[in-house]
Amino acid sequence: MEVIYEDNHLIIVNKQAGELVQGDRTGDTPLVDRLKLWLKEKYNKPGNVFCGVTHRIDRPTSGLVVFAKTSKGLERMNELFRKGEVSKTYWAIVSQRPSQSSGTLTHYLTAVERNNKTYASLTPTPDGRRSVLNYRLLASGERYHLLEVELITGRKHQIRCQLAAIGCPIKGDLKYGAKRSNPDGSISLQSHRISFVHPVSKELIDVTAPVPNDALWQDLARQVAHE
Repeated sequence: MEVIYEDNHLIIVNKQAGELVQGDRTGDTPLVDRLKLWLKEKYNKPGNVFCGVTHRIDRPTSGLVVFAKTSKGLERMNELFRKGEVSKTYWAIVSQRPSQSSGTLTHYLTAVERNNKTYASLTPTPDGRRSVLNYRLLASGERYHLLEVELITGRKHQIRCQLAAIGCPIKGDLKYGAKRSNPDGSISLQSHRISFVHPVSKELIDVTAPVPNDALWQDLARQVAHE
């Protein structure tokens, strides 16, 4: 369990690609259940341990996930997410350089449960939800480019779908147009940084995930560090 931040009410974990945040029909053990066991053992707690999911990131995505250790923390974090008061920054590796080095993408996204895929339209659609993100180019290698993405809205597969819609599918993301998969089944998308005012202590919480231990990630991140 890679814990990035912890206090009495909240715990922020660096999720590995391939881990489920919350249980689904696969029956695989989700991160929230492993975290409950970890907390139980660490603090020698009797009985059931409370651990609430405040938000989720996709299974093939890595990076920061905020959990609540108390019902008070869960209720108040849920409110922060509802109000859009949690800043979420992602890093994404793409094979196609965007036509502009920075910009704002606005689409109307429709999630289709049948094939677990989201579709983007530039114009309003009956079931489409307005979805907005900001992006900027951080670094470029010979074949791949590192983008920083700031989520303004939080929709299912939003970053994956919107980047694909401008011709920049995320490396390894076959569902949204990548040419080949990553060897470990991941996609090259990381929940990189989260910041918010703590709903109980009112302190500013601003945490960053370590760059994935992968040669391409490390090479592109070094360029960012040297700027």
